[in-house]
Amino acid sequence: MSYSYGILECMTTDTPARLLQLLSLLQTPREWPGGELAGRLGVSRRTVRRDIDRLRDLGYPVQATMGSDGGYRLVAGKAMPPLVLDDEEAVAIAVGLRAGAGHALEGVDEASVRALAKLEQVLPARLRHRVSTLQAATTPLTSGDGASIAPETLTVMASTVAGQERLRFAYRAKDGTESRRLTEPYRLVSTGRRWYLVAYDLDRQDWRTFRVDRVREPFATGARFTPRELPTGSAAEYLRRSIHGRPDAREYEYDVTFEAPAELVAARLPAWLGTPTPHHRHHPHRPHDGGQNGGGNGDGGGNGDGNGNGEVRKEGCRLRGSTSDPVEWVAVRLAMLGYEFSVREPRELIDCVRELGGRLERAARAEAVARAGD
Repeated sequence: MSYSYGILECMTTDTPARLLQLLSLLQTPREWPGGELAGRLGVSRRTVRRDIDRLRDLGYPVQATMGSDGGYRLVAGKAMPPLVLDDEEAVAIAVGLRAGAGHALEGVDEASVRALAKLEQVLPARLRHRVSTLQAATTPLTSGDGASIAPETLTVMASTVAGQERLRFAYRAKDGTESRRLTEPYRLVSTGRRWYLVAYDLDRQDWRTFRVDRVREPFATGARFTPRELPTGSAAEYLRRSIHGRPDAREYEYDVTFEAPAELVAARLPAWLGTPTPHHRHHPHRPHDGGQNGGGNGDGGGNGDGNGNGEVRKEGCRLRGSTSDPVEWVAVRLAMLGYEFSVREPRELIDCVRELGGRLERAARAEAVARAGD
């Protein structure tokens, strides 16, 4: 009787659909008794055990526990197995990936775009509409300085890169010139502020880099191609050479100190400028302090910050790095941090900060005069 029931059950049940339903249940972080799974799926416990074995064969690490009813739990394995998402979960992940992909955020780079492209490829139309509606109704507050990019632009590009498919798009150059490009896309590269596409331009018969925020109307042509060999081997290296090879993009090193702890400066500092390191500055005691004020403990140590030579050691930080961005832009970003700072080098940045400070001071005086005249 049980054998006949098993045959009948296999004939009348959609095994792939049942496996997906079972997988969806197991992905809820809890232990599922065999009897409860059988009731949810409408099958026998024997079928549940066979389905568990099928999932294990597919690479899903399902752990079984001994007992009167027996329990099953999906645990972490050596590899990441495919996930089954319900509608709400799929929408939530898509919205999050779109928010991250629209800004070139450090740590949320090409992998997020690939994941978004895979998800949106299989996302039903009704869910895609919900994702677009949610994104249109929200505004992300990010610490990046790069221009926002439509996630659809990135997903189309990522799909053509992965599928080795020619890409056509409209492009606006730095001087505002508009053109149409037909390319063989090679890689998307994030610099932490902006997205760039490294591609072979078929009309110009040469490699080019394109700022993705200047791309409009990307269109996958459907024409396949065999990837060409990139001259530098690495798309990131090609982009670096392309940027630094421009006459107005000379790379220079900078050295800046801040009168604030490193963790506070780092919280406001754009990732592309680097990471500050702790740096202590020594200042003379004020004569009336006697080593007592400012948290001093009477031993000239200033709460452990003195050196016994009439000086107070204040916690600060130091930022060193290199960039090809205009010194004017770096000066503005440093001033926007809201902490006292001084530039050690280069001379161009020192002069720019001095000029910026003078301009702001003159603007403040002009505003004061205008108020006095009123």
